[in-house]
Amino acid sequence: MKQNSSETLAISVKNLTKKFKEFVAVDNISFNVQQGEIFAFLGPNGAGKTTTIKMLTTLLHPTIGTLHVNNFDPIHQQEDARKSFGIVFQDPSLDDELTAYENMEFHAVLYHIPKKLRAERIQYLLNFVGLWDRKKDFVKTFSGGMKRRLEIARGLVHHPKILFLDEPTLGLDPQTRNHHWTYIKELNKNEKMTIFLTTHYMEEAQKIADKVAIIDHGKLLTQGSVKELLHNTQTKTLEEAFLKLTGNSIREEHSSAKERMRTANKIWGRK
Repeated sequence: MKQNSSETLAISVKNLTKKFKEFVAVDNISFNVQQGEIFAFLGPNGAGKTTTIKMLTTLLHPTIGTLHVNNFDPIHQQEDARKSFGIVFQDPSLDDELTAYENMEFHAVLYHIPKKLRAERIQYLLNFVGLWDRKKDFVKTFSGGMKRRLEIARGLVHHPKILFLDEPTLGLDPQTRNHHWTYIKELNKNEKMTIFLTTHYMEEAQKIADKVAIIDHGKLLTQGSVKELLHNTQTKTLEEAFLKLTGNSIREEHSSAKERMRTANKIWGRK
């Protein structure tokens, strides 16, 4: 059984609130993610997921509340916090005019990985995602699934303790999605890496997550294991539980592709 001491926490969030003038995007939420856990953070469009992730990944300061990522304060220890996590964004953020290897190398240089270790790490990760034989090919020739695999490899090049995955399988075919989650489960099992993910594919979250939290209108509605959520909502699937808690109305997507690209560039220190 996992302990609840702060030493075993990968992420700690307490009474977190973020306001944009009069609009409350995140409203007094609290949750913990244990080290080595796969944690699914779910919600409709505009629920507060992206704002929460931005606070966890140093891009936004909370209005009220505290948060720690790998025991680092993302507000006052930004560099240490950023070194301790990797992130794969919903929208493609690779450089199509570079090769797979060059994309990896550029990212490794940003994280100041020594040259010898850099080469070893890149080879290991490209082999891990099955792209070593395509290392010299330009990314613009890759399929969507290959690009996703490369983005995962790139997010791991500095050996982070936490991997944030924002809608990582959006737009992928079922076969590629299944392979994608195979990689993620292997990472979690073999490297004891904590996975923090968002997805609109409820069946994926139900299969892979150790723990689930559902947010809507900035408020945390529930959290716990899938089994606990199904029991508490008297439903048979996570999708049924999700709809029962959040309703059936269609939500608008507030975050544009350009905004998410600016987010990626900010994390990686690009202009």
